[in-house]
Amino acid sequence: MSENIHLLVVDDDREIRDLLTRYLTRHGYRVTAARDGQEMRKFLADRNIDLIVLDLMLPGEDGLALCRAIRAESGPPVVMLSAMGEDADRILGLEIGADDYLPKPFNPRELVARIKAVLRRSQSAAPGGGPAAGAFSFAGYMLDPAQRRLSAASGEEIALTAGEYELLLALVQRPRRVLSRDDLLEITRGRAAGPFDRSIDVQISRLRRKIETDPADPAIIKTVRSGGYIFSAEVGTP
Repeated sequence: MSENIHLLVVDDDREIRDLLTRYLTRHGYRVTAARDGQEMRKFLADRNIDLIVLDLMLPGEDGLALCRAIRAESGPPVVMLSAMGEDADRILGLEIGADDYLPKPFNPRELVARIKAVLRRSQSAAPGGGPAAGAFSFAGYMLDPAQRRLSAASGEEIALTAGEYELLLALVQRPRRVLSRDDLLEITRGRAAGPFDRSIDVQISRLRRKIETDPADPAIIKTVRSGGYIFSAEVGTP
């Protein structure tokens, strides 16, 4: 239920903070607002935050630096806002670890839709002791959907953003099958995907850096020219 979801809005513009707080509260969310990175860190330390709506242009530490810090600590998912609508800025935000990106000005209804989509992707089941039925093994890795956990053969957990996890799960569930970018967008984001969305390419690149021996010459997630991507590793059960 949305009333149990706690959002943290981080924006130095008081008018935007107040507007988003009122709008998101009307949609049933608990909302805390912060004006900068210092306040954001205080609230993260003191409160259980489920998702952060983070402005890119902030005084002091900007949104990219804060997003990088959040992701380094495996913090909550991040929806980034920016008045800079260039593709390069959006892609950089996604590369750093944002789960979604919305250019200003935006329709608040779209922000709510994006928040719901990211929360659906990031909701975790209660942790268990070992891999649940339905876990997948490939190339020395194990992906456990029950715990939304990817681990290497050594047992070390590999941190994934919500978007990376959903994309990897989509690929693992459809091995040896060519999937276009549109296919992957529809599977992972559904109606929240926008036209000309390039986040799939960004997340594929990030996944390769985490699971491929040589990301420049991938053996697990291969590119199909003019087609999309194919998960080439053999998939089994642990």
